[in-house]
Amino acid sequence: MKAFEHKHVVGFEETNVVGNVYFANYLVWQGKCREMFLRTHCPSILGLIAEGLSLVTLRTNCEYFAELEAFDEVLIRMTLEDMRQNRVTMKFDYFKVTPGGNELAASGEQSIACMQREGGEMVPTPVPTEMREALRAYQNTAVGVV
Repeated sequence: MKAFEHKHVVGFEETNVVGNVYFANYLVWQGKCREMFLRTHCPSILGLIAEGLSLVTLRTNCEYFAELEAFDEVLIRMTLEDMRQNRVTMKFDYFKVTPGGNELAASGEQSIACMQREGGEMVPTPVPTEMREALRAYQNTAVGVV
């Protein structure tokens, strides 16, 4: 299965007093990966945002399997889990890059809704065409996408 990949090196500011990555940073990395996907595959999104499009996060989660520490290299792999009407769910797998291979450190999901600002209100709007087509290239084939 094809996945959008974003690489990250853990900094000291992302760790806690114990020395491992603070749990909330995995969610920050989801957002960063999503933004880099949009930058790479949907450059017109900035214009749409300027015209009132909002990508509203509805839900996010993460399950942790192994600790990450400062200077660890992390490979974040994003795939499309579901896309219906104005909603998109993406899956994120976090791998610790090691000389012996990649170790799964965490796995999570994020669901967003596409909304349009109209007269002071937010109304549902379809996923923009460029974004929809780009996401389909990273679709988890085990899950149906409308």
